[in-house]
Amino acid sequence: MIRIQRAGERYPGGDPSAGIETRHALSFGPHYDPDNLRFGALLACNEERLAPGAGFDEHPHSHTEIVTWVVEGELTHHDTAGHTTVVRPGDLQRLSSAGGVRHVERNDADVPLVFVQMWLAPLSPGGEPSYEVVREVGDGVPYELPRADARLHVHRPAAGGSVAVPAADLAYVHVVRGTVRLDDGSPGTGSGEELAAGDAARLTDAGDRTLVATADAEVLIWEMRDWRRALG
Repeated sequence: MIRIQRAGERYPGGDPSAGIETRHALSFGPHYDPDNLRFGALLACNEERLAPGAGFDEHPHSHTEIVTWVVEGELTHHDTAGHTTVVRPGDLQRLSSAGGVRHVERNDADVPLVFVQMWLAPLSPGGEPSYEVVREVGDGVPYELPRADARLHVHRPAAGGSVAVPAADLAYVHVVRGTVRLDDGSPGTGSGEELAAGDAARLTDAGDRTLVATADAEVLIWEMRDWRRALG
């Protein structure tokens, strides 16, 4: 099964008057949707845009794996576990909030900041917070997130190039930039859904599917296990 969500179908959020614009893919805050609470381990996939000088003041998180992908600009991160970092395009940041941590996210640069932030549910609550930044993530190199039994694939196919979608229980495809075509699973037809920047696809029993770049693109793909099936 495939569910497509277009960029324009995301829930608006943030505080535009403070230079913060957010687009939520999943039920979030005042945008409660009982049919869109999560997808596998994925609890949130937010597109964030911060004007120069804008940011999120110190706020708490717990029992959540927070993965951030910077698209444009520089993200300044501070947390109460003692980490202060500047995260740039191509870098991946992971904050395991575990039993509880507070952090600040700001755009201290003089150019706009764009990033994608994804929240995942851990397999078990509690523990000690942890943090890391992976600099200049390589194309096609999966990032393992064992606390959520998930892995993130980053792909940057040139126009005409193709990317295999992991044949997982659940796969979540987010187009960061460019355009791709997600084939419909029919060999040799060349047909499928066209996805542009900000669009996403949720695949259950992903099978053997392929993304074909119709322009130079950057795509994030979460590969996840369906724990309901495992317990079922």
